Amino acid sequence: MTSSGHARTAAIAIGAATATVLGALLIGGSGEVSASPPTEPKVQDAFDSLGPEVHAAKLSDGRTAHYSDTGNKNGKPVLFIGGTGTSARASHMTDFFRTTREDLGLRLISVERNGFGDTAYDKDLDKADYARDALQVLDKLGVDDVSVIAISGGGPYAAELAAAAPDRVSQLHLAAALPPYGTKPAYCGLSDDALAAAVKDQIKDPRKWWAFPDDSPVKSIPGFADTAYEEGARTYNQRGQQADPAPQVHEQKLYCGRPGPDLSELDAPVYLYGGKKDTTVPPATLKTWQEALPGRERVRTYADSGHDVQYRHWDQILVDLAGHGDRTVICKGDKTRVLVAREADRLVAKGKAQLGSCAWAKK
Repeated sequence: MTSSGHARTAAIAIGAATATVLGALLIGGSGEVSASPPTEPKVQDAFDSLGPEVHAAKLSDGRTAHYSDTGNKNGKPVLFIGGTGTSARASHMTDFFRTTREDLGLRLISVERNGFGDTAYDKDLDKADYARDALQVLDKLGVDDVSVIAISGGGPYAAELAAAAPDRVSQLHLAAALPPYGTKPAYCGLSDDALAAAVKDQIKDPRKWWAFPDDSPVKSIPGFADTAYEEGARTYNQRGQQADPAPQVHEQKLYCGRPGPDLSELDAPVYLYGGKKDTTVPPATLKTWQEALPGRERVRTYADSGHDVQYRHWDQILVDLAGHGDRTVICKGDKTRVLVAREADRLVAKGKAQLGSCAWAKK
C-alpha cells in the first residue's frame, strides 16, 4: 500500500472513532437522541388577590364596624358606599377595571352598613350613625381627607357624611344615587310588615335582587353576574341571618326621612352620573341633587345606561376620582383614550369614537 493509501485509511479510522464517541454522548440507552432539559416552569412569588378582605374595627361605643380596604395604602383614599343591600365587599363588583384603578393610584375603602354582611343589626341606628362609623374607621386607617363615591341607595348615606364632615370630603361622586330630598319613595306609606313581604322573595334569591335587563352592558363583563349573586348571598346570609328582611326594611324606611341633611357647607367638587334609561333612580333626580348642593356640580348623563350607569361608566368615574375630571374616556378605533373633554366630545359627535373603554366594544 502506498503512503497515500495509509493516510486515507488512518483518516477513516479516526473519523469512525470520533463518530463512535459522539454517538455515545448523544444516544441514550433507548437509542434515541436526548433533548436538552425543558425550560424551567415559572410559578409566581406572591398571591393574586381574590378581592377585598373584610376587617373588623372596634368603635367608641363598643360596637364593631366591618370594612374593606383595597389598593395601594399610599394611594388616594376613596370611600365606596354601595347601594342598598350590599356588604363591605361590594367594591369587588368593580374589579373588572381593577388594573385601571391600580394604575390611577386609587385606594377603595368600604364601611359596611347596619344589619348587612358581617355587621349586626340594630334597629336604633340611622344614617347619622353610619356617618360616624365611617369617620371612625377612616380615623383608624389614618385617612383624613377622602373622596366619596356613592351608588344607588348609598346616596343618602353619602349626603349624611358630607354634611357631618364637609371639611374631610375632597370630592363627592354620586352615581345613579338616590337623593334624600324631594318626593318620598312610593313604598314609604307601607307598614314594616307590608314592606317586608314585598322584598323578602328578592333578598332570598340574589339572582332576583341583582337581575339586570337582558340588554344591560354588564352582561358583557366576564363573571359579573356570579360576583353580584355572591355579593347578594353575603349581604343577607353571612352571619346566618337567613335573608331576614328586617335590616332591608329598616334601611329603606330611613330613605323616607325628609328633608335630607344640609349640604351648604360642602365645598368639594361634586360629580353626578345618571342613566337616561334609569327607572329606579330616574334622571329627574339629578336636578333634585343639584337643588340640595351648593353649586358647581359636574353632571354626566348617558343615553346607553339605566340603573347600571355606575358599572357601564365606571372607567370614567375612576378617571374623575383620580382628579382628571377635565378628560373623557373614549374608544377610538381599537384603542382606549382619555382625551381632553372638548376633543373627545368632537370625536364622539362625528361618530369616530364611543364613550368608555374599548372593552365595552368587545362584546
